[in-house]
Parts: sequence; structure tokens; C-alpha cells
Amino acid sequence: MTRLFVVQHIDREGPDLFAKFAFEHGIELIITRLDRGESLPTPTKRDGLLILGGPMGIGDIGDPLYPWLKQEVLLIQNALADQIPLIGVCLGAQLLAHASGGGVERLNAGRPPVPLAEVGWSPIHFAKELVDEPIYSYFNSPLDVLHWHGDRIVLPEVATPLASSRRCAEQMFRIGNCAYGLQFHAEVELANYQRWIEEDAEFIRLALGDQASDLLAQQFQLYGDKSRPDRLRLLEGLFELLYLPLFE
Repeated sequence: MTRLFVVQHIDREGPDLFAKFAFEHGIELIITRLDRGESLPTPTKRDGLLILGGPMGIGDIGDPLYPWLKQEVLLIQNALADQIPLIGVCLGAQLLAHASGGGVERLNAGRPPVPLAEVGWSPIHFAKELVDEPIYSYFNSPLDVLHWHGDRIVLPEVATPLASSRRCAEQMFRIGNCAYGLQFHAEVELANYQRWIEEDAEFIRLALGDQASDLLAQQFQLYGDKSRPDRLRLLEGLFELLYLPLFE
């Protein structure tokens, strides 16, 4: 039995489909709830890391409301140094980039550019020239995924960009052979999705307008179930490339 340590920052952003794969492959899932004051894990080279999303960001490092962010960056840096398999999702991807020498900046749109979050379901495209990438065969491009972020990642020099959306070029990247960052959400299930809409109402209103809740509910009907097999395929690929070799 190997272990997958999950770092969770907020109740509504859980592992969802990642938990499904962990169960199917007999991987012990150990969730750390930083928002509840739990301590960061200390994984070994026989473990994996999954760092989930949350409404806080790189700019909040040092904020007394989130005292664990600085230590989380050190956790990621140690994991990279020790070749511990790691996936970062949304905030997790931003922390991964930051820990590797990159950063984030506001995501803008329009002319003149003004800050505007990318929220809702839209496709991402895998870079066609990267057919030799190990994850390529698991990625059905274009892939409809959920976006829920107001920043874009400034990739470090050590990162290999893999996929982009129309509004944000840095949707997926690889660092070394054991770490992937996903700015988007492939893991989300309906129950938590509905909580995001309810609990993040002001964020989505600013991005999509007063009808944001209805629009997002309609989008899930159009894209959620339809994209699920392809989203599962991508997550399956990440598990097979990163976590399953730990059994060997």
C-alpha cells in the first residue's frame, strides 16, 4: 500500500475524481485540511502528493490568515528535490510554479485590458508539437474542463507548457518528470460544483454577470457529464505516470 497525501485548503474543493482513482487502485488517501489547522504531511519517496485549489493565492503568502502557505511552498520544493510525484490543481498549480521560480499575475481581458476571471466550462488544447510527451496519449484535445481562477501562471524556466485555453495560455504544465500543474479543474463532481456556485457567488457574478448561477448550472448540463470520460482519461494518465510506479 502506498499513500497519496492530499492537501486541501477549503471544504468545497475536495479531491472528487482523484479520490475515485485512489480507491480503485488501492491507494491510501490521507487528506490534510489546512483550513482546520492540521499540519502539513511529510511524504516519503514511496508516497505521492496532490495539492488542491482554494480562493487564496500567491499574493497571500505571509498573510496571517493563511500561515501555512509559506510552509506549503517549502513542502513542494522538498518534494521536487526528492522526486516525489506531485500534482497541483489551480492554487496547487500556482504554488508549484511559484516554488519552482515562477509566479502569477492577474488574468486580463478586453481592450484596454482589465482584470477578468476565467470562470465556467470551455475547452483546453494540448500543444500539437508535444506528441512525445508521456501524457499526450491520455489527453483528448480539445477537452472541456471547468475554469475558476482570476490569475494566470507565469511559468518558471524549468516548466514545459502542455495545454492552453483561449483566455489563458498556462493551463497545464510539467516540471521535471514527476510534477504536473493543472490550472483548470478536471476533478470536479456535481455536488461540490453546486457548492462552488452557491458559496462563491460574488466571484462568479463579477466574472459572468448577474445570471452567473443559472449559466453555470446550464453549462454543467451541457459539458459536465459529456466531458467526464475524457476528464477521467486524463486523470487516469496522471495516476499511471506518477503514482502507480510507486508500487513497482
